[in-house]
Parts: sequence; structure tokens; C-alpha cells
Amino acid sequence: MITDPAFEVSPWSLRESELNLDLLPQSESVFALSNGHIGWRGNLDEGEPNGLPGTYLNGLHELHPLPYAEAGYGYPESGQTVINVTNGKLIRLLVDDEPFDLRYGTVRRHERELDLRAGVLRRVCEWVSPAGRAVRVTSTRMVSFQQRAVAAIAYEVEPLDGEDEVRVVVQSELAANEEVPYSAGDPRVSAALQSPLQPEEHAAAGTRLRLVHSTARSRLRLAVAADHRVEGPDGTTQVSADSGDDVSRLTVTSVVKPGQGLRLEKFVAYGWSATRSLPALRDQADAALVGARDTGWQGLLDQQRAYLDDFWERADVEVDGDTEIQQAVRFALFHVLQVGARAEERAIPAKGLTGSGYDGHTFWDAETFVLPLLAFTSPQAAAEVLRWRYNMLPVAQDRARQLGLAGAAFPWRTINGEEASGYWPAGTAAFHINADIADAVVRYVATTGDYVFERDTGLVLLVETARLWRSLGHHDHAGAFHIDGVTGPDEYSAVSDDNAFTNLMAQANLNAAADASERHPRHASQLGVTDEETAAWRDAAAAMVLPYNEGLGVHEQSAGYTQHQRWDFAATDAERYPLMLHYPYFDLYRKQVVKQADLVLAMYLRGDAFTDEQKARNFAYYEPLTVRDSSLSAYCQSVIAAEVGHLQLAYDYLGESAMMDLEDLENNARDGLHIAALAGTWTALVAGFGGMRLFNGDSIRFAPRLPGSLSRIAFRLLFRGRRLRVEVTRKSVTYTLASGEPLEILHYEKPFTLTTERPVVRELPEVVHRPAPTQPPGRAPLRRPQHQQ
Repeated sequence: MITDPAFEVSPWSLRESELNLDLLPQSESVFALSNGHIGWRGNLDEGEPNGLPGTYLNGLHELHPLPYAEAGYGYPESGQTVINVTNGKLIRLLVDDEPFDLRYGTVRRHERELDLRAGVLRRVCEWVSPAGRAVRVTSTRMVSFQQRAVAAIAYEVEPLDGEDEVRVVVQSELAANEEVPYSAGDPRVSAALQSPLQPEEHAAAGTRLRLVHSTARSRLRLAVAADHRVEGPDGTTQVSADSGDDVSRLTVTSVVKPGQGLRLEKFVAYGWSATRSLPALRDQADAALVGARDTGWQGLLDQQRAYLDDFWERADVEVDGDTEIQQAVRFALFHVLQVGARAEERAIPAKGLTGSGYDGHTFWDAETFVLPLLAFTSPQAAAEVLRWRYNMLPVAQDRARQLGLAGAAFPWRTINGEEASGYWPAGTAAFHINADIADAVVRYVATTGDYVFERDTGLVLLVETARLWRSLGHHDHAGAFHIDGVTGPDEYSAVSDDNAFTNLMAQANLNAAADASERHPRHASQLGVTDEETAAWRDAAAAMVLPYNEGLGVHEQSAGYTQHQRWDFAATDAERYPLMLHYPYFDLYRKQVVKQADLVLAMYLRGDAFTDEQKARNFAYYEPLTVRDSSLSAYCQSVIAAEVGHLQLAYDYLGESAMMDLEDLENNARDGLHIAALAGTWTALVAGFGGMRLFNGDSIRFAPRLPGSLSRIAFRLLFRGRRLRVEVTRKSVTYTLASGEPLEILHYEKPFTLTTERPVVRELPEVVHRPAPTQPPGRAPLRRPQHQQ
């Protein structure tokens, strides 16, 4: 357990009070700024030292071959990987001809702060050069939510100590093809990342810079432009510009006396396209730059604050009793907003735009973990991600034909819509991604009431995924419907028959497709849907098999799962986790050991399929088998633990999800943040301790309960155009409708109508506490020390 946290605990910011070079890779991820289109890692302004230089554009990638020792039909031929694009963050400084480099000289003070309300990263550094010249450098960095293509920096230098003037040189750069660390795990990926951008055009004139590049294999074009405002001592400040294939630079020189300063405001605009010509893309970047410069630095700050004020008004979560969790949930909300706010028909990568982990791919966790949060806080962002899936539908349909199936087979991992997983048991066989997308459509429509979206975008996704299930599964001689040879969320159990999660999600998918087709008959007819087809979907859903062990009284994760030998947890050393790095998959696949919540996740997403007693028994059975070798597990275990009466355990799992990146619990935050775990922090509070569930497709239910460590939580959300606030204390809950038409809410199972006229207060029932289940030896969630407010 980390006892000396890297970041100060504060409700509305994340502050680092000193520079620790060993923690630099983690802090670069934590301090990353993004708007869903542009991603700037929290690298130092001067570029070096760094853990991983990172500037990303959502969707911009390069291809690399996926060779196989033994080829197989249907194996993907190429992989995709996100690339580090042109760096617009760079501002280098020389003080009396000595480079400003924190590895040399003396650092008197170094502070960085991520301000969650202002949406900026601030830095203050006081540095003494090896020659003894002292300066203070302050910078403020932002990626604009309001102006999608724009990022900006304000950078100031002032001398300290003494009365002598200081000659400073500031070099503001656009730099492409930066050196990135070698990827020892996959040399093919490393080859794709080394100098991936081919120069097409460069320019520098006055205070303006521009670089245009393209990628060799994916054939994407990127344009980056920058403009500047410079303020310095009159008569001593000079500006010049030059450019080459990979570097475009503005150089500012000035002689600065004590009491004076040199200030540089830098505006950067990005654009990329697979189809637009070089002149068109250049003009696009230049136009965005003109808009940013006209708005000005203060105008951009004001826009950013206004955008976030509105976001926090509809999305904030308050926590009394644990200052770390309070900070962590706002940190989580901010980063999830950053990845989705302006993605605009792009995917949500597993690491967002904070690092190159997972090669920048999107997985099923985008729809299952992240989109529910966005649907309740920024619904338009959720819709845009689903529109991206809609746009990728032709590729998914082609993939289904290749696999001999009807409908659409969406990829397990991808950037451009094509399957990029070379390991088919965890990739192709994980068909549940199709039901996860359908579930996200249903949840978005239920949350927003946007039936126009359902008709124009959601319907075809529901229909094509339903067609896949009907062709993938089969009825047996007794009429029961089976889906064989698939992999569920638990990647330690592959190619199983009747995975409960997959079957239950497919069941909901089939019914949802039939329901939506009946709501939009004309549009369904245009898709070729007939009454016979919807009847077949409903028949399959009604006959769907849900494996159950009568003797144990528990549901099976898949058919026959409870008959497998249990993993020998007692003989497994703590150093041998995660298991997939120390044991062969064939051994994991034939044992009872769970990487991440599978059946437990099904009990959350398809809670209607289980009784309360079944949930309690299932949870108790699978807890001792679940090792959580995935960041996707803790939040879901927290939700179900709270529901079945294990509130302290739920609180411990909440802490694990919340501190995943802030305390780098998996030692890989250097590669980027765990966006799904961040979203899970919100879910553990709102769906776990707040007990929030959708009910009957058009209503919302709450069953709040608090652990002993928390005295109050309050959360805001959007539901069907209304702004709702729920405040939970240990004895009661207060429901407040801030705006909108009256809303029917269920408090536990009792309905009432909430209006804007007055809040409604309801008492909380006593929680039935059950004996706490155990976890595998050494795999219990860490019990955090109390952090009282």
C-alpha cells in the first residue's frame, strides 16, 4: 500500500508539489489533457526528460502486419496502433545559453496542478542554472472543449535573484517523428511507431508555423498549425521562424531584467483525414487557428470554465467521509469527459488519449463501462460513440460473412473498425461485444428517450446484432436455445458453451431488436425485417439457456463450469499474479479461476434475470474464485457487494477502482489511464451505494445504502431531459428535480412522482448484512486507511 501519495488530496484538483522523475511516466498520464479529438500527455513543456512523449488524435493510426506461425482462415492480416503525432506542446528555453533542463542545475520549486473546474494544467518551476542564474517558469496548458481542433499554452519566464539582466531564448516548436521508447513486447508495433509520419509540407512565417504529414500504410493525412502572441521588454524582444520536414520553430529572444518577464501565448490547431486533400486539410487547420487567436487566451479560458461549470452542474458527485474518494471520483468524471466530449463519431480507446497502452484500441468496455456514465452526464457524447459503431457496420457485416454468420460481427479490439486481435479465443470468440453494443443502444435510448436516434441509428445496430445471435446459436431437440464456443468477459475461460453473460446479453439483444422493429415498422421493413424474423428472435430469447447447478444452488458461468477443477490458489505465490503472465492459457481455461467479474457482471447488467437470493449465493460462490487480474472487475464487484449486503467489501472495491491510476495499483499507468476503471468509480458510487437501476425501459429506480465509512453521498445526473439530484445519508435519501417535467421514480420498489416544486425525502430501510465471502489468498481488496473530511 502506498503511504506517501504522489498527489495531494484536494476536492477539485490534483497537485504534485515536487518533481519525482521516477514517477514521471505515471504523472504524464494523470496530467494528460484531451477533448476526445486531441490528446496531450502531461509531458514537461521542454519535452525532456519524459517517460513517454505523447500527442494523439483520436482515430489516427498506422497499420502493421500480423504474421502467424500457422495461418488460419479468418485471422486478421494487419494490426492497428495509435501513433505519436506532431507535438505542439514543445516550448524549449535557454537561460544565458544554458538549456532549461531539470536534470541539471537546481530545482528550488516545482509544482503542477490539474484544475478540474478550470480544465487546465498549471505548472510553476523555480530553477537555478548550473551557472547560477535563477528563473521562474510558469505555464498553463489546455485542450479546448469548446473549440474541438484547438489546444493552447501560456508560457512565462521571469528572472529571480539579483539585479542583473538575463538573456532568454524561447523556442516554440511543432515537432514530428519524436523518438519513442522501444516496445520490447512486439517489435512489429515498434516498427510502426518509429518515424511513422512522412513529410508533405512545412512552413514558417511571422509567428505562424505549419507541418503536414501522412502515414505510409493507413494513408491518413495530418495537418498541424500554430500561431503565437509574444509580450516582452520593449526594444530587446526579437522573433524569427524557420521550418524543415519534421520541425517548424518560432524563436523568441529577449533580454529580461528583474521585475520584467517574457510571455508567450501559443495556439495550436490539429486536423486529420483519410480523404481530404492537402490544401483542404491545411485550410481546415488554419481556419481553426484563426478562430482560436480571435478568441484569445483569456477567451479560451472563459469558454473552458463555462463548459465545465455546466458539466459539473449536471454530473458532480459529492462524498462525505473520504477525501481520497471525493477527489478520485471527480478526477474520474473529468477524464471520462475528456475522452468523450468531442470524440464526434470516433471510438473511445481503453486508455483514452492519455497514452499508447493497448495500441490505442477500443474494446467492449467502452460500451459497457464508459457509455452508461456518459449517457447520464453527457448523452450527446454517448450517441456519437454509437454513431461510430454505426459507421463501422459495413466492416462488421463483412466480418460476419467471413465467419459464415448473418448480421454483423463487431471486432474485439480495433481503431478503424477492423478486427485487430490476432488471438482468436479472446478475440473472435468474444462475440458478446455485439450484445454489449446493443445494450449501450438500449440504455442510451432509455436514459434519453431519444427515439429518433433509435430509429435512424440504433435500429440497424439492434437488428444486425440480433441476426448474428440467431445464426450463431441453435435450438436443441427440446427447443432450448444454446450459444456454443464463445468467450465471455472472463478471459481465463475461453471457447465455452452457454456462457451465462453472453446468453443473457444476447437474450436482451434479441428482445430489444424485436421491440424496436415493432416501434419503427417502416424502417425495419427497409432493413428486411419480417414478422417471421422477429418471432424467431423472440423464440430464441424465450428459450435461451441459463446454466444452473441444482446441487450447489448457483448459476454456472458457463455450461459445466462448476465441474472443473478449482485453481490451486494456496500454491500460487503473490508474485505470480497476474496469472496470464506466469501460466499457460490452456491450464487457466480448464480450471475454476476468474480473471474478472463475469457472472457477477451479468447480475448487474441483467439483474432482472436473478432473484435476490440467487444474487447473494452466486456472489458468495464466485468471490473465492475471482483474482481480479483486470482493472475491469473491482467496480462491478463493488456494485453487487453493495446490493447483496456486503457494504464494507463494496467500499473496499470502490477504493481499488478509484485509486487504480492515482496510486498506480497495476504498475502500468505509465501507458495511460484505465478509462473503464475511472468510469467504474462513478458507477460504484451511483449504482452501488446509490442503488440506481433503469426500470421497465422508461423509469429509474434507486435503492440507496451507505457503508459505515461514508456519511453522505450526493450525485447529479440527467434522465430524459431532466436534471436530477439524489442525496443519500445514513438514514434517508432526498430526491430533487432541478428542471424538467414531473418524473416517476421508484424508491426501492415504491413509486412516487417527483416535481420541481419540492424535494421528496424517503427513509432508508435496514440493510440485511450477510456473512462476508472470502477472496483467493492474497487477492482481497486492500483495506484503505480512513481519510475523513
